[in-house]
Amino acid sequence: VGAGKGGVGKSTVSANLAVGLARHGAKTGLLDGDIYGPSQQLMMGTTDDPEGDESGKIQPVEAPGGVKVMSFGFLVEPDQPVIWRGPMLQKALEQFVGDVAWGELDFLVIDLPPGTGDVALTLCQNVPMAGAVIVTTPQDVALIDARKSLHMFRKLEVPVLGLVENMSSYQCPKCGHVEHIFGSGGGQRTAEELGAPLLGSIPLDPAIVAGGDTGNPVVIDRPDSPAGKAFSDLARQVIERTERAG
Repeated sequence: VGAGKGGVGKSTVSANLAVGLARHGAKTGLLDGDIYGPSQQLMMGTTDDPEGDESGKIQPVEAPGGVKVMSFGFLVEPDQPVIWRGPMLQKALEQFVGDVAWGELDFLVIDLPPGTGDVALTLCQNVPMAGAVIVTTPQDVALIDARKSLHMFRKLEVPVLGLVENMSSYQCPKCGHVEHIFGSGGGQRTAEELGAPLLGSIPLDPAIVAGGDTGNPVVIDRPDSPAGKAFSDLARQVIERTERAG
């Protein structure tokens, strides 16, 4: 799961997508690929620390919803910065993929850092990927960077499953009025221009923010809400499209 820029909700989409896949019956892991700014240890509500086993591999932490999680956030103090150059990042990511005892999985969701730098390049070149999901918001400044991310995956021969338009609209809980705070239709137009499907539009919902802060993804906490249903539908589409691609 990638994005051309930060702040578009990529980690939120990754967390809820992983839980949504698990709720659809898929054995799912979630790898936090953002070494500089890991967040999945918080968003997935995981309190245990990963442990090593007798084979020397690291056991991922099992989060609520049955998702196996690995994040650099488990290994450093919350306020401790990671001051590493590119080769150190690459080594850490290789270990997260190869030295973690993921077991038998149907999906390993990788939450990439924003941009098209070392981490995305390392993973795309060294890990066979079934497909990429690109997260954007409706405004043009985000869509410009989403295009760059999409073209990066295509150049690296990673199939693009589609785009997700996050924060697409806000519905007032009292009167029902829908407001497109960041504009409307940008995700659909960009998907059509680039020849990639729009996998879904996720509404702007305070419950999503609260769920990320408390470790209760909205797809678990409020599965029947518009946001919960949108993430569940996104997971279903990812399953169908990866199966169709073989």
